[in-house]
Amino acid sequence: MDTTVCDLTTKTCKPCEGGTAPMTPQEADKLLKQLDGWQQYDHIISKTYRFKNYYETIAFVNAVAWMTHREDHHPDLKVTYNSCQVEYTTHSIHGLSENDFICAAKVDALFKI
Repeated sequence: MDTTVCDLTTKTCKPCEGGTAPMTPQEADKLLKQLDGWQQYDHIISKTYRFKNYYETIAFVNAVAWMTHREDHHPDLKVTYNSCQVEYTTHSIHGLSENDFICAAKVDALFKI
């Protein structure tokens, strides 16, 4: 069964332990195609969100912080006055996991609110 973005937003992250293999490039490509505007380089997926002002940017950052705390899977954020770059990777396995794509889909859903 194919995973859809809708399926990703309804999933929850599962702990990844050292020794777990990262996704293959083919697995990552398949999930990346289901996300809008995310880019992959090395073992990271990334997207930049743009806003009208600093207040909207920080409101988004706080929403992302809340969601990622609940998922216990945290991104790297680069915040400017009117943008936020979100980067996901699973540090414990030195690569991408399904958790990265679950959270990416949920960040997109937060942006649409």
